Amino acid sequence: MSGFEPGDAAAVQQLFEAVAPRYDQLNDLLSLGLHRLWKRQALAWVNPVPGQRCLDLCCGTGDLALLLAARVRPGGSVLGLDAAAAPLALAARRAGQQPWLPLQWQQGDAQSTGLPSAWADGAVMAYGLRNLADPATGLAELRRVLRPGARAAVLDFNRIDGAGSASSAALLAFQRFYLRRIVVPAARAVDLEEHYAYLEASLRRFPTGHEQEQLAQRAGFAQVRHRPLAAGLMGLLQLVA
Repeated sequence: MSGFEPGDAAAVQQLFEAVAPRYDQLNDLLSLGLHRLWKRQALAWVNPVPGQRCLDLCCGTGDLALLLAARVRPGGSVLGLDAAAAPLALAARRAGQQPWLPLQWQQGDAQSTGLPSAWADGAVMAYGLRNLADPATGLAELRRVLRPGARAAVLDFNRIDGAGSASSAALLAFQRFYLRRIVVPAARAVDLEEHYAYLEASLRRFPTGHEQEQLAQRAGFAQVRHRPLAAGLMGLLQLVA
C-alpha cells in the first residue's frame, strides 16, 4: 500500500518532487515508449497552430509542452504549469537545449492557475487530472482559462469498471497485474516502490470515462468525449470549450 494519500495535494507534490529524476526513464520503460504515442494523440486532438497561446497543465518534465511549443512557432507561446518544483527544473533544463522554443514555466495549482479567463487557445493535461484533490474543480478551471471554441485534451490511466462485462473484468485484472507485478517491482529497484504503489490507489478514486464526460459537461464544455486508448488501459478526454 502506498504511503501517499490520493487527494492530499501536499503529499502528491512531495511524491512528484521525489520521482522527478527517474520519471522519464520509468515512463519509457514501463510503457515501452508508448506514452509518447498517446501524448501525440492528445496533441493531435488539440491541433495547435502557429501564433496560438497554449497551456500544459500538470506539465511534469515538459515533454508535451516542448511538442506544443514546436507547433505554435512562430508567434505563439506555451506555458507549462506544475505544482512540483523538481519536474519544472528538469523541464526548464530540457527547454534550454532548444532555446528557440517559446516556452515559460510556472509553479502553481492546476485547480487555481491565476490566469485570466479565456487566456488559452488550447490546452493539454497528461497524467494530472487523477492527481488533483478535486478533478471537477480542475476541469472547471481548465474551462475557465480556455477561450470559447478552444480544444483541450486530458490523457490519463483509464479507471475500468470490472463489473460491466467479462471483457472489462479481464481488462481490470490485467491492469492490476501490470501495476502490481510490473510497475511496482520496477519502481522498487530504484527505491520508489511506495511512490508507484500510489498509482493504483489513485485510480480507485478517479472518475470513470463516463463520469469524466459528465464532470466536463457540468464545467461548461460544449463538446466532450472520452476515448479509450491502449485497449482501454488509458483514456483520452477530448474537450471543446
